[in-house]
Amino acid sequence: MKKVLITGANSYVGVSFENYVKEHYASELSIDTVDMMDGSWRNRDFGEFDIIYHVAGIAHADVGRVSEETKKKYYAINTDLSIETCRKAKNEGIKQFVFMSSAIVYGDPAPYGKPKRIHAYTQPQPANFYGDSKWKADKGVRELADEKFLVTVLRPPMVYGKGSKGNYPTLAKIAKRLPAFPAVVNERSMLYIENLCEFLCQVMIRGEGGIFWPQNEEYTETSELVKTIAEASGHKIIVSKTWNWAVGLARLVPGKTRRLADKAFGNMSYDQSMSAYDFKYQRIGLKESIRRTER
Repeated sequence: MKKVLITGANSYVGVSFENYVKEHYASELSIDTVDMMDGSWRNRDFGEFDIIYHVAGIAHADVGRVSEETKKKYYAINTDLSIETCRKAKNEGIKQFVFMSSAIVYGDPAPYGKPKRIHAYTQPQPANFYGDSKWKADKGVRELADEKFLVTVLRPPMVYGKGSKGNYPTLAKIAKRLPAFPAVVNERSMLYIENLCEFLCQVMIRGEGGIFWPQNEEYTETSELVKTIAEASGHKIIVSKTWNWAVGLARLVPGKTRRLADKAFGNMSYDQSMSAYDFKYQRIGLKESIRRTER
């Protein structure tokens, strides 16, 4: 059995992973957690563990209005803390360090109507301080890897599931309230939390290092996602191209309105070949994942 320490107690992904392991892999992985809010974690003996799973960080930044002090906090936690934790893990003989990076390192979604599909050779280009703080950490932890110290970096797209934060619950509120929604064709990669947890179990049990791009087996269209959420919630919504003019109009308004339109209806996906590995982790399809999220 491998012993895993999750650095970042009470995070959505960390708690979900701990519960998933208890239900599906209790005989192969044991989980402990440590709070990173104060400095006491620095006195924790990492040497008793096989794997450090680092999930501590700040996400979901409103990049439009942020003070320099807040930006420094993002770098201190997302970058400096991650690298310091990784270095401590290496110095104390840990075999594998698993780091949650993000698709945000590739920048924002392409504007409405323009394609953006990421390939394994696509170079990260963060669009803001949040993405840059994750990118610097992504690079920094990988620089510590060697033949005795595996570093496993995940760059997942939007992670969603019951109790998740960020963009999904915002979209779910819209899906449950609006009577109609535009039928815009776009392409997004997403990752259901149980699929992520299965992926994590596999790379830990197998001892896989490197960069990984887990995602759901199918791409998502925003309009279809809204329709699926509404159906799962028992709400009737009409998805029609009749309302597409509203998206075009929103893009004519500079500032936050345009950014929100691009965020909701823009394109950003991983090529599926990047996410195919020697193990099965995409166990839950989109419709079933929405049903489980909304029940």
